Amino acid sequence: MTGPLRPEFHEGQVLASFDLAATVSYARATALRHARLAHDWGIADGLAMTTENRTDPTTGARYVEVSVQPGLAIDGTGREIVVPAPVVLSEADFEAVNGADRPTTEPYPVFLTAVDRAQPSTGLGSCAGSTGPTRVEESYQILFRRLGDERLVADQQPPAVNAAPAAPPVLWLVLLGFVQWTDGHFTAVFPNARGVGPRYLGVRADTVSARSGSLSLRTQPEAGEGKPALVLSGTTAPTLVYGLYKGTGDVDPLLTVESNGNLTIAGSFSGQISAGSVLVTSGSATDGMVLPLPSGVTPEEVADGRVSLHVSVTPRVPPSAKGLTVPAEATVDDQRRVRCRLRFYDPAAGSTTVKERSGAVDFLVLATVAATSGGG
Repeated sequence: MTGPLRPEFHEGQVLASFDLAATVSYARATALRHARLAHDWGIADGLAMTTENRTDPTTGARYVEVSVQPGLAIDGTGREIVVPAPVVLSEADFEAVNGADRPTTEPYPVFLTAVDRAQPSTGLGSCAGSTGPTRVEESYQILFRRLGDERLVADQQPPAVNAAPAAPPVLWLVLLGFVQWTDGHFTAVFPNARGVGPRYLGVRADTVSARSGSLSLRTQPEAGEGKPALVLSGTTAPTLVYGLYKGTGDVDPLLTVESNGNLTIAGSFSGQISAGSVLVTSGSATDGMVLPLPSGVTPEEVADGRVSLHVSVTPRVPPSAKGLTVPAEATVDDQRRVRCRLRFYDPAAGSTTVKERSGAVDFLVLATVAATSGGG
C-alpha cells in the first residue's frame, strides 16, 4: 500500500485533466487528514437554531419559524460544512419525514450534512467537446430524522487514515439540536434531548503553548462576567489561578498556586482525610447537643474505623455571686452527644438542698488516620 502521491511537473509535459485534478486532490486530502486526525469533529462556530414567533392565519395558532444561523462544522471525515447565510427550516420537509407520527411533545433531531453539487460549465468548451462540470459546490443539507435517531451520531465511524477525499458512502450527521412539532408547525427549539446534544469541535494535543506567556482556559468563547476560568501565567512570577471573570475582563482568583507551591484559596477546604493527617474542630456545646465532625470527615469513615475520633470536653462553670457551683458530669457518648450536669448549692439560702441543672462544655474533636493504616 502506497502513501499519499504528490504531483510533480516538468518542462514540456503534456498536462491532462487528471494531472490538474491531482494537484487539488493532494492539497484537499492533506487538509482533510489534518482536520480529521488532529481534531475532534463537531461544530466550530455558529449554527445555532433560533426562533421567530408567528401566527397561523387560518387557525390563529401560535408557532415559531426556526432558522439555522450561519456557521461552520467539521464532520468526521475532516470536511468543512459551511452555512454562509441563515436558512429557514422547511415544515414541508419535516412533515414528509415525521408527519405520520402520532402527536407528541417529544422533540425531533435536526442534522446538518455535507453535500457536493456539480455546477454547469461556464467556460469555453474543449476541443474534444467535453461539457462536464468544471466546478463542484461544497454545499450542505439540513435533514430531519425520526425520534431517537440522535443516537446515530455516536455510531458513526471515520474513514481510514489514507482515505482519499470523496463523498462518504453514508452521510455524516452533525446534530444541530431539536425541534418540537405541534399541529403542523414548529413550536419550540431545544439544544438537548434524551441526554444528547450538539457536539463541538475539539483538538487533540499533548502540548498547548502560549506566545504571550499567559494561557487561559474558559467555558465560553468570550470572557463573561461570573464565568469560570483557569489561567496559567509565567510573565513575572509563575502562577496558576482558578477564578471567575469580573466585569472588567480580569479573573477574580478563588484558588492560586504560586511558583513556590503556596496554595491560597478564598473559600473553605474539604476533602478526604489522608493517612497520617489530623483534622480538628472545636467550640462550645450545651447538654444534649451532638458534637460536629471536623470538615472533611464523614460519619461513614468514623463508623467503619477508617477515622479515629479523640474528644475532650471541659465543663463551663459560670461565676456565681453567691453559692457554689461544681460540675457533676461532663461526658460524650458513642453518638457524640454531650451530657453535662452542674450542681448548685447556696448556703445563704438556709437550705441544705443541692440543686442540679444542665450545663455547657468547651469541646475539642480530633479526627486522625494512622500513617500505617493505608487510609486516605
